[in-house]
Amino acid sequence: MTRMGLRVASLEDDAAEAARIREIVTAEGHECVTFADGRRMLVTLRKVTFDLLLLDWHVPHVSGREVLDWVRAHLDPRIPVMFLTGRDTEADIVATLSAGADDYMVKPIRPRELGARIAALLRRAYPDSRQPDDGRLTWGCFRFDAVTREATCHGQEVRLTPKEFEVALLLFRNEGRAVPREYMLAAIWGKELPPLSRTIDTHVSRVRTKLGLWEHNGVRLQPLYTHGYRLELLTTPGMAPPSTPPPTPPSTPPSQKKKGTRRCLSAN
Repeated sequence: MTRMGLRVASLEDDAAEAARIREIVTAEGHECVTFADGRRMLVTLRKVTFDLLLLDWHVPHVSGREVLDWVRAHLDPRIPVMFLTGRDTEADIVATLSAGADDYMVKPIRPRELGARIAALLRRAYPDSRQPDDGRLTWGCFRFDAVTREATCHGQEVRLTPKEFEVALLLFRNEGRAVPREYMLAAIWGKELPPLSRTIDTHVSRVRTKLGLWEHNGVRLQPLYTHGYRLELLTTPGMAPPSTPPPTPPSTPPSQKKKGTRRCLSAN
């Protein structure tokens, strides 16, 4: 298995800047979910775990500084936080770093520098993660090419639509972890869908069928009621965890069988 694809959350209300940040993050091999206002980001942070936060200062409803304060008070302190903002005074930079930010980059964004800063933050925070150089990701008999957007199972190409490919890659990159529906919507569709929409379930069902996400291929895809999905890799393809059969009651030797009591019914 290749370990990669960390979760990155970006708080940016400018659509062009948000798209640029997302492009840079995904080019580094990670998932990027964009939030246009701080309140929506806080709602999601209560449900979904991210590996890196990129925050702008001036956003609607709840500012980036307020998000930082909440994160440091309620989440794992090891989660790296980086500010991407136009505020460039020394006082702002010092205050933000003192409040718990791990890095601070003044706009305009310089793509190569931002990519290098992200890589450095994640390398320090998650030293065991490994990033492939060619965009090819392998889990057991499944292989994905993030550049050509091709998927194979046992070496045979599986034709997936662009959205199906993203769903599959999202599940595999988060193997062993619950993937909430809200996260899938934000990461893949980038918008909210009607509460009763079956879009996610339909795409997951198609991915399961096309790729063959079954135990005989070494994976188990579990729906999590009212929550989302979790993909698990099995130790041995085709083998589910062994279940212990109920103990068989010992048979009584014929010589030790108890004699039954015969009832005699008299006919009246």
